[in-house]
Parts: sequence; C-alpha cells; structure tokens
Amino acid sequence: MTESAMNRREQSMNPNEPSKENTTGILRLFVYGTLKRGYWNHDRFCRGVLDVQEAVVRGRLYEMPSGIPVLEVPETDILAHGTADPLADVATQARFAEDLAFILKPVPGSATAGDWGPVYGELLTFDDPSTRLPAIDRLEGFHPGDSSMYQRVMVAVRVETAITPVWLYSMKYRSNWRRVANGRWEPL
Repeated sequence: MTESAMNRREQSMNPNEPSKENTTGILRLFVYGTLKRGYWNHDRFCRGVLDVQEAVVRGRLYEMPSGIPVLEVPETDILAHGTADPLADVATQARFAEDLAFILKPVPGSATAGDWGPVYGELLTFDDPSTRLPAIDRLEGFHPGDSSMYQRVMVAVRVETAITPVWLYSMKYRSNWRRVANGRWEPL
C-alpha cells in the first residue's frame, strides 16, 4: 500500500475527520447489526458516512449464540459477489443501478416466519470505497477467493419507494442460531 493510500485510509477511519471528496465512486452498503448507528462498530468503521437511510432487504435474520446477527439472503436475489477490488465492486454496483434498475424486484413488506421476509437495517453511502470496503471486509471476515466467515453480495434493497442494488454481508444459516422473527436485530 502506498504512503498516500495508507494516509487516506487512516484519515477515512479517523472519527475526527470529515468525509473526503468523492474521487473513487460511491459505495452503498446495507447494514443490519453492529455497523448501524448507535452500535459499537458504527463509529469505528462508518464515521464520515455521507448518508444513512432506513432500508429493507429480503432475507432471514438470525442471531448466533455469541449475540452477533447474521443475515441469510436467497441465492436467487444475489446480483453479484464481492471481489478483492473495491473500485471494480463499486463500478459493478453503479452498472446495476443504471442499467438493470428495471428488473430489480421489490422487497415484500411481510411474509410468514418460515418464508423469506423483510429484514430491516440501514443503507449507508460512502465516498471512499477503496479504503472503507477493505476495512469492513476485514471486520466481517470476508476474504475474496478464500475461506470467509461472511460473503459480501449485492442484492436489491428498498429505501422508501425506491429499489437500489447494495452490498451486504451474508452467511448461510446454521441450526443453533436463533431466528429474529421480526427482522430487526437488537442486542440482548
């Protein structure tokens, strides 16, 4: 990593620094747990966010025995898989937003407990994907092309009446996890 890139990374994660000018694209990330406002990872990893909006995605929300939330999304809803190249991932996101918005399906407002249903979280918008995305990937244990705790995938989310493609971290369900039936995670 070059010295300027390292300095930019440190600056973008410094809670006392304002957001940086958009020089590398816009990153939209759906968060549903500890990265949401008011939770322990938000200030460390999301300081300098440009915009925060309430959002809904289709999936199933669980809580691991450790108390950490896990989102599972339907394979059929996945538009793309994250890579090790944040700028390429942002470009993919922009391409879906511009070219394929007409095929994105709305997230259902309700569903029974056994079905895929709404999961509530926040849509975060950043202007520093080349530093932000690798830092959050490390937090989430996402290692493109290698064994990973979570996978970063692009799916459609609903923000008010709009549908937009966003990145989020998803994991396959494990039998000892508690289902969060109302789709809203709050730590016990």
